[in-house]
Amino acid sequence: MQSSANFGRAKFIVGGLLILAAVVYLIASSTSASAEYFLTVDELRAKGSSVIGRNLRVSGAVIGDTIQYDPQTLNLTFEVANIPGDNKEIEAAGGLAVVLHQAVIDPLRARLKVIYNGPKPDLLRDEAQAIMTGQLGEDGIFHVDELLLKCPTRYEEALPAQAGGN
Repeated sequence: MQSSANFGRAKFIVGGLLILAAVVYLIASSTSASAEYFLTVDELRAKGSSVIGRNLRVSGAVIGDTIQYDPQTLNLTFEVANIPGDNKEIEAAGGLAVVLHQAVIDPLRARLKVIYNGPKPDLLRDEAQAIMTGQLGEDGIFHVDELLLKCPTRYEEALPAQAGGN
């Protein structure tokens, strides 16, 4: 009787360890699969074909005159210009609004063509910062799954009016 109880306990322990191992494996594999790289346009260009098809996160300054949107198909295309990825470098250059403006007006700045399918975001405009998650295609175009936008000039213009009203 004692040996069958020990055998039952051993089966329970082995089963528990297998479940624990499966959970650890699932957590590890999902974490590495969803890991994203945060790149500037220059860094993306430097990596070349090694990043094609991988999940990436890229940031750049929206070049307003490249924005094209088809409301029928919800296809949105535009280009972004390289901006520094380091916040200290952005602050040293005069802040995000200045960095975005300089990136857009500099014709020598590295650019990246972007394609997104979905509703056109309200904040999509010239000199907005686009933070995009997606994959680089073999055609060199960044195919965006998630698009976030920051428009610092919008907030900077609102601040003096608020400060003056106090």
